[in-house]
Amino acid sequence: MARPRQFDEEQVLRAVRDQFWDAGYAATSLEDLMRVSGLGKGSLYGAFGDKHQLFLRALRSYTDTSGGYLREMLTSTPRALDALRAFVMAPVSDPGGAAARRGCLMANSTCELATTDADVLAEARRTYESTTALVAECVVRAQDEGDMPSDADPVETARALLAAQQGLVFMGRTGLDIDKLTATARALAAQFLPEA
Repeated sequence: MARPRQFDEEQVLRAVRDQFWDAGYAATSLEDLMRVSGLGKGSLYGAFGDKHQLFLRALRSYTDTSGGYLREMLTSTPRALDALRAFVMAPVSDPGGAAARRGCLMANSTCELATTDADVLAEARRTYESTTALVAECVVRAQDEGDMPSDADPVETARALLAAQQGLVFMGRTGLDIDKLTATARALAAQFLPEA
């Protein structure tokens, strides 16, 4: 009879997620995963499979959680235009710039692995299409509120906003000074989102 697990799977996923996020997939070793999870190889792989399966579980957990936060922010902000601005400005929300330098786990993983890993590419496509749909819903709300042109295509607008936001994420990863990155974010927001 198998022994019941003596660890919290979500806690382990968060720990290994942070390891992959900080070091990347290729630079994360089995020893790193055992160290941050506090588990031995048998327990770790018995619960989650190999390194690749563990990475995909951590990545999916990250994207699902992030998607939930995004949905909440976009739908709970009273004015849709303010929610869209917050979305574009999110990469510069940490005044010290540490979050900008760390980037987004999905964006980092896409850069590192999407050309060689079909599973990561599929997760990236799923994530970015889901994000586009959420942002497009917010664009429609902003149009209904009279803050966005009614003839703008919501999906195309959402993709443009996502591209602008992800561009900021990538620029942040280069270590661009946070004040310069913030100025760039403000310029993008002003370009795409009219002041009402």
